[in-house]
Amino acid sequence: MTPLMIAALAALMVATAFLSGLFGMAGGMILIGVLLMLMPLPTAMVLHAITQMASNGWRAFLWRAHIRWRPVFVYLLACAIVLSIWSLIRYVPDKPVALLLLGITPFMARLLPKDFKPNPESVWQGVIYGSICMALMLTTGVIGPLLDTYFLGSGQMDRRGVIATKATCQVFSHFTKLIYFGGIVSQAATLNPWLALIGIACSMLGTTASRRVLEAMSDQQFRRWANRLITTVASYYILYAGWLWIAKSAVASF
Repeated sequence: MTPLMIAALAALMVATAFLSGLFGMAGGMILIGVLLMLMPLPTAMVLHAITQMASNGWRAFLWRAHIRWRPVFVYLLACAIVLSIWSLIRYVPDKPVALLLLGITPFMARLLPKDFKPNPESVWQGVIYGSICMALMLTTGVIGPLLDTYFLGSGQMDRRGVIATKATCQVFSHFTKLIYFGGIVSQAATLNPWLALIGIACSMLGTTASRRVLEAMSDQQFRRWANRLITTVASYYILYAGWLWIAKSAVASF
């Protein structure tokens, strides 16, 4: 990558970490989409995992007093189960599939029955949600919209609790993704360590900058703008995946 591309990517990492710091999601979706455009999928997944571990880890530290630990431990159990299964399958999707799944995940989450009430304190719900989330994580690279549905739908947490608990779960999610794409699959990725360090620093900077803005927001504003943002980003990825498929089909026909 040229210095100009690295500088642009660093700015994007700061901006997406800022978004994630505000809403607990969306930033990671935007970043993985750009990385998939620039790099092979395994390399993009490794860099994304490193930056998101830094972003979520720092966010969890900043809001550590609001973490709900029971859902975190159940989620960690689900991560271990899915990683064990995926290690046997070793599935790596191509870019159009990853982008399509990335786009439809938020809409799938909204298809849940309206009378269904997610309960982050429930062990069985935690294992089910955690397992589905981790399967998607190892396919698309992000799970924010589905995990948000789990935490936001319960009404048991304010915005700080959602941000802190979800960030802690995401640290384990992205660590699992790093293990999978960085060491288990045959297409083990290679990544410039300087680019990884830049990603970590930018993620922490963007996360820190978002804290004051999140404090000033109300819970109603938090939920409303999070839903609008995720819908816009998800719709773009569905369209982009469709365009890649059309372009791929056109090339294959010649």
